Amino acid sequence: MHAMQYEFTLPADYDMGVVRSRVARVGHLLDDWDGLGIKTYLMRERGVNRSPVNQYGPFYLWNTLEGMNGFLWGGAFQGPVDDFGRPAVRQWTGLAFEEGTAAESAPAFAVRRRRPVPDGVRLASFMADAAADTEELAAQDGAVLAAAAVDTHAWELVHFSLWEHEAPKADGDLFEVLHLSAPGRDRLPRGRQW
Repeated sequence: MHAMQYEFTLPADYDMGVVRSRVARVGHLLDDWDGLGIKTYLMRERGVNRSPVNQYGPFYLWNTLEGMNGFLWGGAFQGPVDDFGRPAVRQWTGLAFEEGTAAESAPAFAVRRRRPVPDGVRLASFMADAAADTEELAAQDGAVLAAAAVDTHAWELVHFSLWEHEAPKADGDLFEVLHLSAPGRDRLPRGRQW
């Protein structure tokens, strides 16, 4: 599993209805993308749900690098680049994935928590704890799914979770889910990735 996210931070007075309309128009285009586990079309609106910014920030879990590369270099990624500019694309190596207690529900919200991997920790223990935290997130009421991944260049851990209800029990940045494409969700490897 490979995680990926890019974000477009938009002006404070930006009409976020433009983002909603865009996702309604093009969101289905990845509903059958080969190699994609899930893509969540995420949005934060300034002043809503604790958000300090207007932001569009899709988050992906890929089953294959070929699928991810096909998206980035095969033309599909050019659409958001043309609409919003070319963003930095963050990538993380998968640590863990779990289906949640509400796995059959449509997600309404996502929580993304990024934090540094501290210097001096025993990496095996830290990553095992991150995988256990993923399992605990997924076991909470209303959790649709949970994942953890790490960027070994920046030594950053990300926990990502989807929720069926408005008040997720996870700490981090809260996003509204506008659409979920999940052509390979059933093929995402469960549990620890090592």
